[in-house]
Amino acid sequence: MAYHGPAYGLSRECQMKAQAKFDLDRANQAIQWVEAMLEQDFDLPGGRVTEASDFARVLKDGTALCHLINRLRPGAVSKINTMKAPFKQRENIEMFVKACQEYGLKNQDIFQVNDLYENKNLYMVVDCLYALGGLAQKNGFKGPVIGVRIAQENRRNFTPEQLAESNKIIGLQYGSNKGASQSGMAAYGSTRQIIPDELHRKRN
Repeated sequence: MAYHGPAYGLSRECQMKAQAKFDLDRANQAIQWVEAMLEQDFDLPGGRVTEASDFARVLKDGTALCHLINRLRPGAVSKINTMKAPFKQRENIEMFVKACQEYGLKNQDIFQVNDLYENKNLYMVVDCLYALGGLAQKNGFKGPVIGVRIAQENRRNFTPEQLAESNKIIGLQYGSNKGASQSGMAAYGSTRQIIPDELHRKRN
């Protein structure tokens, strides 16, 4: 990974916020799900993610992610790079991201390559794995699960007659101005006259 030096100012603040959003428990559950899906154990101290760098290290080359999406959608990534060259590892991550989109994952649930490869927003990688697990359940996958199953869309179709009736109801909710008039009201822009009680009695 390229060294970018320490972050300062706004960059440092963003980095701190991203680190604060990284949840070790969620990260461990995500890693355990990937291990179960691939039927292999990652080389982790004590078998657990103890810090964000552990999580990034085991996924950084993109090979595990590619095998993961291939388990859900066979052939999604036809050729997985095994070279240790950075551009090949980044290419693996890019292929995983693209395959996730094709599988049906929404853009807001997908991370950018640098979020993982440069440890910028690792919490987004965790969130992506949870969303992917939920989508897998929705798509009928019967293997290991993680995340909340995404609900099926409940689309309702209304006939023109039903829509017309609903418009009538909405109109009645706002009341009616039938029989209303501007009788007795001063013309727009004219001065309103206020007559004291004594003058009013004399005039009458």
